[in-house]
Order: sequence, then structure tokens, then C-alpha cells
Amino acid sequence: MTEGNFVDYVKMHVTSGNGGKGSAHLHREKYIQKGGPDGGDGGRGGHVIIRGNSNLWTLIHLKFKRHIKAGHGEHGSSGRSTGADGEDAIVEVPLGTVVRDTETNTILFEITEDGEEKIVAEGGKGGRGNWHFKSSTNQTPRYAQPGIPHEEKDITIELKVLADVGLVGFPNAGKSTLLSVLTSAKPKIADYEFTTLKPNLGIVKYRDFQSFVMADIPGIIEGAAEGKGLGYYFLRHIERNSILLFLIPADAKDIVEQYEILVDELRRYNPEMLDKERFVVISKSDMLDDELKSEISTILDKDLECQYMFISSVAQQGLTKLKDKLWKMLND
Repeated sequence: MTEGNFVDYVKMHVTSGNGGKGSAHLHREKYIQKGGPDGGDGGRGGHVIIRGNSNLWTLIHLKFKRHIKAGHGEHGSSGRSTGADGEDAIVEVPLGTVVRDTETNTILFEITEDGEEKIVAEGGKGGRGNWHFKSSTNQTPRYAQPGIPHEEKDITIELKVLADVGLVGFPNAGKSTLLSVLTSAKPKIADYEFTTLKPNLGIVKYRDFQSFVMADIPGIIEGAAEGKGLGYYFLRHIERNSILLFLIPADAKDIVEQYEILVDELRRYNPEMLDKERFVVISKSDMLDDELKSEISTILDKDLECQYMFISSVAQQGLTKLKDKLWKMLND
């Protein structure tokens, strides 16, 4: 998927349908005097429904749809005929989509299952026909209920990618390279910072035809909470990950300090993210000899609060061991 096709944030205006009017018709037929009321009910207005679709991965199909309108209910008619219901407007979204009320910024609901449906704007109820109001004291009611008006609101649709492992690191730490080696994904890779501008997903194949999903997001820098770099706009894509995989290059000046900066930025974005399992990978370790690895390991054993591993995506070093470790963490 190209960067331009990855859309994860859409605003739109949704309008449900009006309920149909009830009929105030009086029965007229040859040889029948005073046939009485026989007006039917109005039809229900159409709902605006959000439906989950597991075949979708992005909101690109909604990028240019700013207004969604459902059909109006038909009016009731004679012979107690009920008007037809208005046509529902179905908006299909990927799994992991959160729907908010734009005005209040409150979360209305989220879609996590294929085929799951939620009504975001309810259609108006149809009015009752005059035959509902007949009685011994009011045998010819000449009135009926109007339909209930439509409902409209502005909503914001956000996609939070569903993945098992999320890659976290500074720009140019080797996240996209690792994703391209472990999966069939083809993220953009180059030797400058912020090569990745949109999240990438890949499926890591494991033994016995098993697999898990890995997500790569744009790099984080110190001060992302204040909007530096690309900010933390994309951090919502790793909120639902089971494991946070921190990538720190072997040529970093201070591996422990970089790890602590990344953890602090996650804490400032959402403190609950620190409750997730964490694992540190020292990338580009093909540049290190055994003596340097031993020295770095001594420092990390003393100062790093979580487990770590040396790998090299280019030299294909430690990747099988990494997959084994991640699989074990996911299943424990």
C-alpha cells in the first residue's frame, strides 16, 4: 500500500431519514356508509449505520465522502397501509475503527469485529395513522401523527491499526528494514530520517503455518509531545498492540538514554501504554564485534529495565531467535 493510500482519519456529516407521516384517510367504498378511519402508519426513516469489514485496511474509500444521507420513510396510505421504511446508509470501515462525536470529542463506539453494526444516526419513527385514535367517543378522527424528524451530526472516524507487535524507535533506527525482512511488506527504506510517513503492517510467518501481525509507525523524537518531528499523531496505531518492540541502533551514543526518552514520550501520550510488555532490540549489530557486544551487554544488564537482544536485519542475524521470543511473549 502506498503512503498516499493510507488514510486513517476522516470527518463527515451524517443525516438519517425523516419518519413518514401517518395517514388521516377515511374509508370510502360503494354501499358502505361511514367506513371509518383507515389511515396507515408512516414508514421509519433510514438509519446511518457503521459496519465493520475485515477486508478493509484503510479509510481511503471515505476520503472524499463528506456527507452521508439515509432515505426518508414513505407516508402511510389508505387501507391501513404502512409506508415503506427509508433506505439505510451503510458506511463500511476497517476493524479497529473508533467513531467520535466531532463537537464534543466523545467516543461513541468502536468497531472490532467483522460484520459488527452500530447506528450512528437513528432514523425518525413513522407517525401513526388515524385508525389508532378511533374510540367510542371519537369515531372519525381526522388527524394523524407526523413522522419524527431526522437526526444529524458531525462525526470523526479514526483508524487504530490492530497488530500484535508495534515497532517503536527513533527515525532511521531500522524499523522499516526489520519489517521488510520479517514480512512481505515493502515499506519505503532510505538512509535519511522520517522515511516512513505512514504506518505499515506486515504478517510475520512462524512455524507450523502460524503468524502474527507487526506494525511499523513513523519515528519518534524527543519532544514529540510538543509536536516536534511528526509529533505523536501515529502513536494511536500501537495503542492496541500486545508488545512494544523498541529498536535502538547499535551505533547510538547511549542506548539506555534513547530507550528512556522513547518510554517518556509514550508516557506523555498515554500512561496506560507503559503497562504493555516491552522488549528492546539492538539493531545494526553486524557493526559490532564480540568484545563490543560484551561491553554493551554489561551496561544494559545493569541499567536497562527490560530484556534485550542483538540483531541485524541486513545480515539476517538473530531474526529467528527474535521471532521465537516474540511468539513466546504473545502466547504467555
